[in-house]
Amino acid sequence: MDDDEAPRLALGGKFYMTPEGHAQLTRELDALLKVERPRVVEIVSWAAGNGDRSENADYQYGKRRLRQIDSRARFLLKRLDNAEVVDPSRQTTRDRVFFGATVTYIDESDVERTVTIVGMDEADMAQGKVSLTAPISMALIKAKARRGDEVAIHTPHGVEMIEILSVSYPEPG
Repeated sequence: MDDDEAPRLALGGKFYMTPEGHAQLTRELDALLKVERPRVVEIVSWAAGNGDRSENADYQYGKRRLRQIDSRARFLLKRLDNAEVVDPSRQTTRDRVFFGATVTYIDESDVERTVTIVGMDEADMAQGKVSLTAPISMALIKAKARRGDEVAIHTPHGVEMIEILSVSYPEPG
């Protein structure tokens, strides 16, 4: 993948995600549709058979929960339909930062941090996974990834300079 072929944020309505992120959303959708929704439908059916639905908390809550499940399922279906799954282990240009890269850098406070650039739905700061749309990701994408290179990050608090210590990608396997 060369510079012109690097993943864009949402090119053509696509949402970039790793194979792991795609699998996670697929598992969530399956659990909603095959486990949770049938369980809630059963509760709603049971509650509906108990008489007055206007004062039946099980019925009211169940109907509300079904709407939440259906809303989330629609969102996941749309997201998965528009997903562009990018396997970072297949990245051939490993001297630059692209989607899926794990970057270790040191900030202006001399704090060393490691982040992995992932899709919007995969971001989890506790695990060091940052969204492709995060300021750090946008600054790092396509940055020269040699030890010692400096990159400017535009944050809400102003511009911060970081020094790249390493860039890596998962090994193919």
